[in-house]
Amino acid sequence: MTLATIWLSMLGMGVLTLTLRSCFLVLPEQVKLPALLRRALRYVPAAVLTAIYAPALLVQSGTIQVSASNAHLLAGLVAIGVAWYLRRTVLTIAAGMLALHLFVALGART
Repeated sequence: MTLATIWLSMLGMGVLTLTLRSCFLVLPEQVKLPALLRRALRYVPAAVLTAIYAPALLVQSGTIQVSASNAHLLAGLVAIGVAWYLRRTVLTIAAGMLALHLFVALGART
């Protein structure tokens, strides 16, 4: 792959991303989104968040590690429990970070 191809690919992806993200902002007011699309868009933040944190919790050294020695997974489970029970973002973050440090101190791998 040449340097020009890489730059053209990045520019193309940037233009496509900008176009897709801005289309909802620049639509005229009289254009109404279908109810199905509006309902589906409510789940986008949860899907994006899952796509970001799931690999960080499950993958260690390039392989999936679902075990009691995975400190990130254990801390993530603590954070999920706190989020579900308390529904407080700051407390969820704090509990997850404290749990991660505790599990690492107890010998779990990161």
